[in-house]
Amino acid sequence: MVTAPPRRLALLGGGFSTDDDRLLDGWLLGHARAGRPKVCFVPTASGDAPAYIEKFRAAFGPDDCEPGVLALFQRELSDDELRTFLLAQDVVYVGGGNTANLLAVWRTHGVDRLLGEAHDRGTLLCGISAGANCWAQGSHTDSFGPLTSLPDGLGLLPGSVCPHYDGEPGRRSSYLAAVASGALPAGWALEDGVGALFADGALAEAVTRAPRARLFRVEPDGQGGAVERAVPCRLLTEAQ
Repeated sequence: MVTAPPRRLALLGGGFSTDDDRLLDGWLLGHARAGRPKVCFVPTASGDAPAYIEKFRAAFGPDDCEPGVLALFQRELSDDELRTFLLAQDVVYVGGGNTANLLAVWRTHGVDRLLGEAHDRGTLLCGISAGANCWAQGSHTDSFGPLTSLPDGLGLLPGSVCPHYDGEPGRRSSYLAAVASGALPAGWALEDGVGALFADGALAEAVTRAPRARLFRVEPDGQGGAVERAVPCRLLTEAQ
């Protein structure tokens, strides 16, 4: 009997776009299913910003992986080529930007369905900010300007996600209120610097590149409020 590979997701509170030490990216690549993995950067949430793509190419060189980029605003691949390309990736790394726009563009091109298929086949899906939000059932976002709830993710990770929990004013209180009111289901809040790996929907590992950065599980308290529980995180170091 063939055993199905675990369906894995990683939420990143940093990486090549924000950090010089590359600790979170190194940790991420260590969980790829191949020693020299194929890593596809998906910059949809930033509108395929050229500077973002160049930053990825500078960070992910051929010594570490086989880097690739999926651009959708000037798409060149046919439907069959797009499916073949995505299913061949070991890691799909989604950049930050506008979560709502990201989801709309993906659905237009059928990328949402293909990522679900890749997930089932063992591709490690991950991302920062909007690239973390997109995988859950719902998320906390500034896609529409003010901070608000977006109960419209891909649903590959149960519950909700809130990025930048300590990095942007109002994030913490707004997300707690959303979970308390039921606007968003219980979920995960990431402070900047944290990485969280999930296997088949369950938290498998939590790490941090910053000693004080934390991951929180946020749930309704049953009395009209919400409670947050800090999850222990292993500190990453250069030696690792």
